[in-house]
Amino acid sequence: MAVLSLDRLSKRFGSRLAVDGVSFEVREREVFGLLGPNGSGKSTILRLVTGYLYPTSGTVRVAGVDVVRAARAARERIGYVPEDSPLYGHMRVAEYLAFMGRLRGITGRALDSAIDAAVERLSLGSVRGVIIERLSRGYRQRVSLAQAVRDEPSNGLDPRQIIELRGLLRHLSQDCAVLVTSHILAEIERTADRAAILLDGRLLTVEQIAQEAVVAPVASALEALFLDLTQAKAIR
Repeated sequence: MAVLSLDRLSKRFGSRLAVDGVSFEVREREVFGLLGPNGSGKSTILRLVTGYLYPTSGTVRVAGVDVVRAARAARERIGYVPEDSPLYGHMRVAEYLAFMGRLRGITGRALDSAIDAAVERLSLGSVRGVIIERLSRGYRQRVSLAQAVRDEPSNGLDPRQIIELRGLLRHLSQDCAVLVTSHILAEIERTADRAAILLDGRLLTVEQIAQEAVVAPVASALEALFLDLTQAKAIR
């Protein structure tokens, strides 16, 4: 079943066609990658998917809901974290998650349960009461992921954090569809089940990723050696 569906989606900025008739679907429990060089339309597509931008033509549906005709209903079904992971630095982690939950209409015991689930899933228990601006970049990325779809998920992380993030995205995909973007081939290859390759706003192809890369996202000898030598146990 398609969780996300793009049908002949286009976006024009003046004379520039940033997204040109792109169509693809993202399935349940799938990590789907958008791969392409800078300027290929990846972030514009994410902004169209989340309703930050309106398409010039074509449609986007999230769980069957049109993001233009039923914007609020569509947004209730999706989360988004842009490349630079903006957060409210003065808030504590649990306070921020509660704030985001209330924006989504979650209150009372349901909100408490949602926060507990997010904290457990993202391994945020040790920093639940910490002010966000005091967190390392790795933990800030985890807080962002606690309520999101991810754009350039490994941006700014060190090698260990990148490797651990791959496993985290695989874990998250057990309960939802995950859409990630990158201009780095190896990151999409190690993270996604399928990948759409973009160039100049056009979709060139959608390819299945070799299962050995997906099932064993920490498979390379160099990465294994790096993990062994650094001996860190978690994102810090």
